[in-house]
Amino acid sequence: MSEITLRCISCNTEYGPEEIIYSCKKCGGLLEVRMNPPEAGFDDFSRRAFGVWRYREFIPIEEGAEIVSLDEGGTPLYRCERLAKWVGVRSLFIKYEGRNPTGSFKDRGMTVGVTKAKSLGSKAVACASTGNTSASLAAYAARSALTCYVILPSGKVAMGKLAQALMHGAKVISVKGNFDQALKLVMDISRNMGIYLLNSINPWRLEGQKTLAFELVDQLGYVPEFVAVPMGNCGNISAIWKGFVELEDAGLTRGKPRMFGVQAAGAAPVVEMLRKNLDRLSPMKSPETVATAIRIGNPVNWPKAVNAIRSSNGLYDAISDEEIVETQKMIACLEGIGVEPASAASVAGVRKAVSSGSIPKDAEVVCVCTGHLLKDPEEVISVCGKPIEIPPDLQAVSEIIRPEQTPLL
Repeated sequence: MSEITLRCISCNTEYGPEEIIYSCKKCGGLLEVRMNPPEAGFDDFSRRAFGVWRYREFIPIEEGAEIVSLDEGGTPLYRCERLAKWVGVRSLFIKYEGRNPTGSFKDRGMTVGVTKAKSLGSKAVACASTGNTSASLAAYAARSALTCYVILPSGKVAMGKLAQALMHGAKVISVKGNFDQALKLVMDISRNMGIYLLNSINPWRLEGQKTLAFELVDQLGYVPEFVAVPMGNCGNISAIWKGFVELEDAGLTRGKPRMFGVQAAGAAPVVEMLRKNLDRLSPMKSPETVATAIRIGNPVNWPKAVNAIRSSNGLYDAISDEEIVETQKMIACLEGIGVEPASAASVAGVRKAVSSGSIPKDAEVVCVCTGHLLKDPEEVISVCGKPIEIPPDLQAVSEIIRPEQTPLL
C-alpha cells in the first residue's frame, strides 16, 4: 500500500491517516485523502467481482482491515436510445446507482467510511441526512455492529428513506430545522462526544464514491465525454472527478471527462456562485425542491465541486421542479428505469444543455442517477395520481382500455 495522508485542499497541510479529523486544524479547509498511484490495472481488477472493492489498490484502507461490505457498487450502465432521442443527443447512458444495497450511491462511500470507523476503533457513528445517507449509514452500522445516530430535518425526509433508517436500528432524531442546521448539530456532537462522523465532509467516505469513475471506464472501455451528476452536498461530483484524475495519474487512462453539475433551482447555491464567477459560496437559507435528496442550501463540499467543474472545463445548471418531474417520468416510461427526483436532475440538465447548445447533439453523455424510485413514493403518487377505481365488470374496464394507444416515442 502506498503512503497515505490527509491533505488540506486549501493550505496543503498534511495529517496522518489515523487522525480523526474532518477539516484542517490550521485553516479550516476541506481534507482529501492522498496516496501514490498504485501498481495495478484493469487486468488485475478483472479477476475480481464487479463492485467497489474490485479496485481495492486505489482504496486507502490498510491491509488486514475488516472490510464492512454489502456487495455495493457494480451497478448497471444502461444505454438509453429512446431517452437519448428525447434529450437530443447521439448517445446517452444512465449509471443507475439505485441498484446499490440500500438503493442509492451512498453505499459506495459507506462501505469505506464504516470500514475506516471500525479500523479506528470507533463504537458509534453519526450523520445528518436528507434521507439516503441515513438509510445507508444505518445499514452499514448494523452490518458492523456499530451504534448509529441519525439527525434529520423534521418533515423534510421522504418516507422510503426514513423507513430504512428506522428498520436498520438507527437512533433517529428529528430536529425542527433544515439539513444545514442538522449537519452543524451532528458535527458538534461528533467533536464533543467522540462519535465518528460519516457525512461527506469525511474524506474517507468519498474514497468509496470515486469508484464510480473506475466502473464507467471498466464498462465502457474508455473515458466518457460528459458525466452529469446531481449536486446536493457536492461530495459525489468531486469524488467521481477524483477517480478520473487518479486513473489518469496511474497511467490507466488518457484524458478526463467534462463534469456537469446539476442542482435544483430551489437549492442552487453552487450554480449561482459559478454564474456570478464568485470565489465564495452564498448559502441559501431556505432551500426548497421536490428533489429532497439535493435540498441543501449550504453544501459543505462546494470547494471540491467547483474545482471539479472548473478543472474539467465542465458545465453547471439549475433545473426547475417541473423539469425534474417531467424527466423522472420520461426515464421511467421510455426506459423502464425508476429513479427518485434528484436522480432525474442529471438527465434534465443534459436536455436543457443540448437545447441551449452547451452540449452538442452528437455528444455522448453519461448521466448518474443516484437513487431508486421507491425512495420517495409520496412524490410518485403526488405527480402521477392514484390508480383508477372501477367496479369489477368488463364494461367498466373496456371504457378505459385503449389497445390502439401509441407509445410516447
